[in-house]
Amino acid sequence: MQAFLRDYLTDHGYWVLFVWTFLEGEAGLILAGFLAYQGYFTVPGVIATSFAGAFCGDQFYFYLGRLKGRFLLSHSHALVRKLRKGLRLIERYGNLVAFTSRYTYGFRIVLPIILGMTPFPSLRFLLLNLASAASWAVVFTLAGYLFGTSAEIFVGADAKRYEHYLLAALAGIIFLVWCGHFIHAWRRRIPARIRLKRMRHARALRDQA
Repeated sequence: MQAFLRDYLTDHGYWVLFVWTFLEGEAGLILAGFLAYQGYFTVPGVIATSFAGAFCGDQFYFYLGRLKGRFLLSHSHALVRKLRKGLRLIERYGNLVAFTSRYTYGFRIVLPIILGMTPFPSLRFLLLNLASAASWAVVFTLAGYLFGTSAEIFVGADAKRYEHYLLAALAGIIFLVWCGHFIHAWRRRIPARIRLKRMRHARALRDQA
């Protein structure tokens, strides 16, 4: 199993990581950092690949918003729902939003698109994106690597024997964090759903009258 994993990651690991960080968030990067600790990747290789994927991804989303913003608004209800909140964040925090967008749960893709729809300067976004992608790649790569270092304290120096269990444990932790974010977001939307239900009920009563 270890030989198969090593061969697969040697052949495909870095481009899979690039695509993952281009499209998604930090879960795959943390796992890649742990695999770097196990020797399947190198730490500089993971940081460089994830930096490239994250930077290219946000540049793509920014120019997608700049060139196709109106089209997206007319075809994406999710973007319309988040547009007002995203604009408030940009108006209040400006450059900080561009730097921290990839750290913002639920807005990682949306905020660069919204920034592209505003007059936010392209060169400023590029420079902030460079700094943000670099810090993001380092932080979450090291998070996965340090998980492996910490696990060795409990399982001993022969961590290879337990790497499948450690991978499962790390994936479980990431999944639980994701569930916590999802539940928190769902609970925050409860008042809005209650108001919508009341509005629909009131409208139904008016229609019956």
